[in-house]
Amino acid sequence: MQVLAFDSATSACSAAVWRDGDIVAHRFESMQRGHAEHLMGMVRTVLAESGIGFRDLDLLAVTNGPGGFTGLRIGLAAARGMAFAGGLPCIGVSTLEAVAGGVTQSEREDARVLVVIDSKRGDIYAQVFSGASGLAPVSDAMAVSPENLAGLLNAGKTTQNSSGGRVVVAGDATEKAVAALCDAGIDAVSGTAPPGPDARTVAAMAAARWSQGAPVEPLRPLYLRPPDATKPKDGGRLRP
Repeated sequence: MQVLAFDSATSACSAAVWRDGDIVAHRFESMQRGHAEHLMGMVRTVLAESGIGFRDLDLLAVTNGPGGFTGLRIGLAAARGMAFAGGLPCIGVSTLEAVAGGVTQSEREDARVLVVIDSKRGDIYAQVFSGASGLAPVSDAMAVSPENLAGLLNAGKTTQNSSGGRVVVAGDATEKAVAALCDAGIDAVSGTAPPGPDARTVAAMAAARWSQGAPVEPLRPLYLRPPDATKPKDGGRLRP
């Protein structure tokens, strides 16, 4: 089985080819902007390095948010176009799940995993996962202020298969989150996972879901806050 995965939803851009359990080609570059100019070049590079053509792929995978509006739409548009052109199934993986997937088994043992991504607007995109095998989510993904992260964790304690105690924090808002949680008296530590989603993890997660028979749903962006841009009054028409 061969999977092409890519991500452009946050402050990086990456692409990877997964083949029968191994990553055979990978590109990753941190960037605040320029995703549109870099993404397809990365895709072409990893396909060439893996020695396969587009028609050899079995599955596509892409991050579907939350993240930056522009980068997220770029990735989803590319995935939809390629899926339509090649008649390929495409699985969306949330950026929060992808970051959680980078936390090692030893780190998350007997702990919960809190993934936090900076929204660049003062709040944080956050979700709590069980540290047990499978990293099952034990809270909804939501946008919260740092001071409300403790409440999100406390609410997650009542969810089945969750646990209290130590919290491993991952994501590019880790420093901010750990400080807020420690101030609230919660045992929170920084994990060693990459600060953002990586196409390698996205590919592996999508391949696992596909092999388990997970349904392929239409790609939709996961937005956790309204857009900053709003429609002008009177539709932008000039007043008489």
